[in-house]
Amino acid sequence: MLRSSAITQGIQRSPNRAMLRAVGFKDNDFNKPIIGIANGFSTITPCNLGLNDLALRAEEAARNAGAMPQMFGTITVSDGISMGTEGMKYSLVSREVIADAIETACNGQSMDGVLAIGGCDKNMPGAMLSMARLNIPAIFVYGGTIKPGKLNDSDLTVVSAFEAVGQYANGKINQEELTAVEKNACPGAGSCGGMFTANTMSAAIEVMGLSLPYSSTMAAEDKEKSENAAKSARVLVEAIKADIRPLDLLTKESFENAISVIMAIGGSTNAVLHLLAIAKTAGVDLEIEDFERIRQKVPVICDLKPSGQYVTVDLHNAGGIPQVMKLLLEGGLLHGSCKTIEGKTLAETLKDIPSSLPSSQKVIRSLSNPLYQKGHLAILKGNLATEGSVAKISGVKTPVLTGPAKVFESEETCLEAILEGRITAGDVIVIRYEGPIGGPGMREMLAPTSAIVGKGLGDKVALITDGRFSGGTYGLVVGHVAPEAAVGGALALVKEGDSITVDASRLLIQVNLEEKELERRRALWERPKQAYTSGVLGKYVRLVNSSSKGATTDQF
Repeated sequence: MLRSSAITQGIQRSPNRAMLRAVGFKDNDFNKPIIGIANGFSTITPCNLGLNDLALRAEEAARNAGAMPQMFGTITVSDGISMGTEGMKYSLVSREVIADAIETACNGQSMDGVLAIGGCDKNMPGAMLSMARLNIPAIFVYGGTIKPGKLNDSDLTVVSAFEAVGQYANGKINQEELTAVEKNACPGAGSCGGMFTANTMSAAIEVMGLSLPYSSTMAAEDKEKSENAAKSARVLVEAIKADIRPLDLLTKESFENAISVIMAIGGSTNAVLHLLAIAKTAGVDLEIEDFERIRQKVPVICDLKPSGQYVTVDLHNAGGIPQVMKLLLEGGLLHGSCKTIEGKTLAETLKDIPSSLPSSQKVIRSLSNPLYQKGHLAILKGNLATEGSVAKISGVKTPVLTGPAKVFESEETCLEAILEGRITAGDVIVIRYEGPIGGPGMREMLAPTSAIVGKGLGDKVALITDGRFSGGTYGLVVGHVAPEAAVGGALALVKEGDSITVDASRLLIQVNLEEKELERRRALWERPKQAYTSGVLGKYVRLVNSSSKGATTDQF
């Protein structure tokens, strides 16, 4: 059964039919379901470089399956290219633009279903937001991960290039070695190759049943990715017939499943922000505290970059997300009754996945022999973050640090200080006014965190911010601090030299001052003048909510 769709809303009328005949409709096509193919293709980034081929393959498969596919474009912003620049302010904003674009095209043309194809970080959550808003049968096709770069028998990712800048600044490598890393880090098409944000979110979508099994870890340049696009189109046609809709799949239990898998694979901190946003849009009661509750139960069982050894294609070869899910399901850590776009339950989908791990692989560990006994995405609270903050604590050798604040009003000034050697062991770096409103756009701090690692300070300093972190970041770093500085959060009140404690063990983040002193400073604080008062960023500042609620722009 179709919704009140293009078929029932008027394409039987001659003017509507005339327009559609111009784009290829024949007499017998007007009773077929219209599928929108939201194509995120661009040459801006390697993440999206191969998407048009996948879109064309999906278009052909949808037509052969009895549907009328209609392709339209949507945008992307390359986080890796814009990182450390003003352009990064547009990255999180692009999530909302993508969601708005897909919703507008599909509702404007009364489409019966949508197949979204994306690659870079915000493509996935942007598509999911639109699917939740539209609630028409939908499926996501991930463009695929990049294969690892190679240099001296070592695997490289884009993070290797950022870390090499810090190594060069610290005299650990020379200009020739830095250039060699740059030239070899990204060998072709596909999204950043570790368990960074794109691969984390593609895994979450697979777990929640809105993309096909194994699709989230396929390499962009492999033939199976093209086959996956075609199969996804055929599955969507069947989902339209069966009237399987996103809100049937996006339940509290499916979000809990996604969080469990993200903990198990060591996924990106950005997953917290994006899942909160998608849940809010879907009307699911998911709170930031749910991440901490699940973290306490689910161990990290995948040895993946950025804090581990392997890349996403290695995870794929080891059994992919279905193998991880099977271990969690048998360990009582997954809801097997959740449905998928194929009309199966998760338990049915995983029925034939082996319960034991092949001895030939080293990426996935058993639940009885994890890398870490608890999940890696910890929710910290305290007087600096009364609404919460997110710390990625896998591989952190120093989970507790109390030290003097080194305060910076932007990412650029902080990076300059790191590269000039003005940050020393024991410091707590504060980067503020980089939140959703303050940035605006909540930039990722990959450049400074990578420079810290490159300088050999990864285990010796802490960094806290109301901005975000790249999925490639690791170390004692705490982001998404809320309320943010720009709305008067306590981060705005910190002064140079104040004692700050970051304690991942006690889930605490605080400035060690009496409340009276904070109140005195709050009374004197003045909100900085907003630099952006028009255009996309000006609009965003007026609409966006707190990072603790997903930083969405359509919730009033």
